[in-house]
Amino acid sequence: MGAVPIKKEKSMKVRKLVVVMSVVFLVISQSIVIAQERTTELNLGEDLVREIWNDFKTQNIPALEKKIAPGFQSIHEDGARDAKAQLKLLKELNLGEYTLSNFKVTQVGPAIIVSYFVSVEETIEGKRLSSEPAARLSIFLKTDSIWQWIAHANLNPLK
Repeated sequence: MGAVPIKKEKSMKVRKLVVVMSVVFLVISQSIVIAQERTTELNLGEDLVREIWNDFKTQNIPALEKKIAPGFQSIHEDGARDAKAQLKLLKELNLGEYTLSNFKVTQVGPAIIVSYFVSVEETIEGKRLSSEPAARLSIFLKTDSIWQWIAHANLNPLK
């Protein structure tokens, strides 16, 4: 009367196993998707920084004018700059060879924040900066058509 046939008991165990395996599969799949999104975010942030640095080096001012947001702000040891002042500085930038390293990228909504180090020989407003690795921070905002550069911090001390 209280005995469950062995065949029915095995069938229930198989169903439970299938449900458990399905849940595990879904959790693993979601974890892989999240990891892939994180990798894409990291690559995009680094790519955006490498792209603007290439524009600095090659003096591709038209490209920078398209990428820099109207409300852009930067901070350097000698003070803050808006978009117009930053473009003026970039037009006069005497940039030597550079190395970008130690990228840390995070994304918050439509913004990508990238901190990194740069070893570079550069002159800003007639002052030669140290070529030792120095921290930088760049922030990009996704608009309808492109990623725009909205903020930059240059923590390289003037000599």
